[in-house]
Amino acid sequence: MATLDPVERDDQQRMALLGRRLRLERRSHQLSLDGLAARSGVSRSMLSAIERGTKVPTVLVLDRVAGALGVSVSRLLDEQQEGPVILLRNHQQKRVNDAAGWTRSIVSPVLPGVDLELGRLEFAPEADAGEFAPHQPGWIEYVAIEEGALEITLSGSDRYLLQTGDSIYYESDLPHAFRNPGRQPTVAYIVMTTQSR
Repeated sequence: MATLDPVERDDQQRMALLGRRLRLERRSHQLSLDGLAARSGVSRSMLSAIERGTKVPTVLVLDRVAGALGVSVSRLLDEQQEGPVILLRNHQQKRVNDAAGWTRSIVSPVLPGVDLELGRLEFAPEADAGEFAPHQPGWIEYVAIEEGALEITLSGSDRYLLQTGDSIYYESDLPHAFRNPGRQPTVAYIVMTTQSR
């Protein structure tokens, strides 16, 4: 039997943890795999493979599943933490690399009773993240560009080109897409949260 190197072992452990968290979250919403598949638009077989820890989902797939459950991606990727001060070191942040040429790092802890996610987005030149499905009503997003440029498309046709230092707010219960239109890397920060009810 071949032994895994430490990176492969860590990847397998992360996949297994994601699978357990997804299963717990799905069951807490009293959803079957078929029910979550219908709600998220992600196939039953893909959801089953994620829960078993045998498939690594893309950022878009993770986002669709989280949106269907009404939670942030960070709540699927990491355990809830409590305390008056929580220090999240760089090596502890959850990162999802997408084959389309971009990375999403979650730089905020998961807190009890707080629906907020702070993420760092890194786009290779001309990387296209694709279109994200609408989140549940009440979810909002803020995006700020640290360096480079980012084109954000809302509802399939409203395009906004943001440059270094620009920011945008939008209600994210509509289709939204991200693309680096330039030949330089882009770094942006995104905050996802829910409006107070």
